[in-house]
Amino acid sequence: MADATRILQLSPVIPVVTIDDPQHAVPVARALADGGVGIIELTLRTANALTSLKLIASEVPEICVGAGTILTPGQADAAAEAGAAFLVSPGVTPGLLQHMLGLGIPVLPGVATVGEVMMVLEHGLKAMKFFPAGSAGGPDYLAAIGAPVPQVQFCPTGGISLATAPDYLKLPNVACVGGSWLTPRTAVEANDWDRISALAREAAALRS
Repeated sequence: MADATRILQLSPVIPVVTIDDPQHAVPVARALADGGVGIIELTLRTANALTSLKLIASEVPEICVGAGTILTPGQADAAAEAGAAFLVSPGVTPGLLQHMLGLGIPVLPGVATVGEVMMVLEHGLKAMKFFPAGSAGGPDYLAAIGAPVPQVQFCPTGGISLATAPDYLKLPNVACVGGSWLTPRTAVEANDWDRISALAREAAALRS
């Protein structure tokens, strides 16, 4: 149950969303869902992130909401309690990974080196976040490590745009990409949900 391979099949793009005002949480989630993207990685980078997570989990059941930027076991516990359907970490340590695995929900640990990939594989997971994708080697890096670890499916995140996403998605070991471009701060602050839905439609069409 902890492997997130199924989660990565929900959309070619997982929106990486940071919400400052919880009042925006439900409209953002509904706008993404209306555009055909049924998943969100909500980052825990703001003081009210857990409140936003609870609102989305309870009021927008049609979308799969996970918690991102998990750095500590305490954050993992709080996110699971708030209703997160999956957990995402930007990097991983053996202790954090072991703790997240004990929570009984899918886990998408962040990796940036082959050694980290091997460590996560030792824990039985084949789905991983590759972060920061652009700075850590991009599509060329993922193509290169596909030979020694072909069983791993990646969700590269960090520095990816609508224009560069296809370079990753064409790789056999990339299931989807993560991107923050679907929910620009200007659109959220302006309550421009139609714009977010339009960006979601573009993202959902990347593998149509």
